[in-house]
Amino acid sequence: MGRNEVRKDYLLNRWVVIAKERKKRPTDFVKNDLLKKEGVCPLCPGNERMTPPAVLVYLSSNGTIRKERDQNGLRHKEWLVRVVPNAYPAFTPPTEENVTFNERFALASAVGHHEVIIESSCHDEHPGAARVSQLVHVINAYLDRLTALSGKPYIKHVTIFRNHGREAGASLSHAHTQLIATPFIPTLIAEELETSKTFWNKNHECLLCDVLKREKEGPRFIWENNSFVVFAPWASVNPLEFWVMPKRHQSNMLSMSGDEVKDLAETMRVCLGGLRSLLNDPPYNFGFHTLLSEDAEECYHWHLEVYPRLAIWAGFEKSTGIFINVISPEDAATELRAAVQTEKKALQ
Repeated sequence: MGRNEVRKDYLLNRWVVIAKERKKRPTDFVKNDLLKKEGVCPLCPGNERMTPPAVLVYLSSNGTIRKERDQNGLRHKEWLVRVVPNAYPAFTPPTEENVTFNERFALASAVGHHEVIIESSCHDEHPGAARVSQLVHVINAYLDRLTALSGKPYIKHVTIFRNHGREAGASLSHAHTQLIATPFIPTLIAEELETSKTFWNKNHECLLCDVLKREKEGPRFIWENNSFVVFAPWASVNPLEFWVMPKRHQSNMLSMSGDEVKDLAETMRVCLGGLRSLLNDPPYNFGFHTLLSEDAEECYHWHLEVYPRLAIWAGFEKSTGIFINVISPEDAATELRAAVQTEKKALQ
């Protein structure tokens, strides 16, 4: 079976134990379907007044997409994608309040934006089961909001993330993503940028471009198309974790071409669909790691990280920041590679 290994993350000063002696198979994590009890869904068509007015609505008009927003009490109907402010935001737009501090703790207003991207009018059209054409609309909505929010002077970073399943933190089961724009770059992303800068200054090359070349030909490779490569990262924290990375060097998602958007939609569909079929639709989180600052352009490489929620972090992980993964990235890639290939064939 082999001895356990300790591996260091590509970008973060973080160590992971790959517990080969506690090895599990992906099927060990398959859960039975849970009975879902929900009342009226506020994100479904017909319930638009149960949410704040939409800041962006995609409407189909003679075969093209028309972009609108709710105004003067109007709620648009027959929508494809709808973006609304979160009813319980973590960050809110600025008021006249100033940043304040006390002697012991830095204190400031949580200035920013917190939005919900309603991915489809179909309640269960999650990325692992969606039409690729619908995912193209979803990604374009990400880009529209990323563009709009990144232009605000008080915004330094925009995080686009998804919680799928109650165990992953989703309070509503309707297909949706969230977006939080903050007045600072989060610590984890800042550390990724700093490591990328250090590597660039030493090698005049992007660190993740180098990782991409190695992983594309290695045992952790999962899938690729014209624009993206998918692999299980060397020091995966989560069982069955995988990353989606553009082949072309780009520091942020706004650099994507139309063809790359379509390729990302296909990649998300087949890879999340493969995960769905392999583990009976497990809970997961994903997050786009993208940077908008000019000093990131040469050295940073945006990517999507997908974290299946299959393990429970206990005292050791919480106390040390060292994680134990009971499925090696190599075994995860083998299982996911087969599942993704099957999913791709089913779509054809």
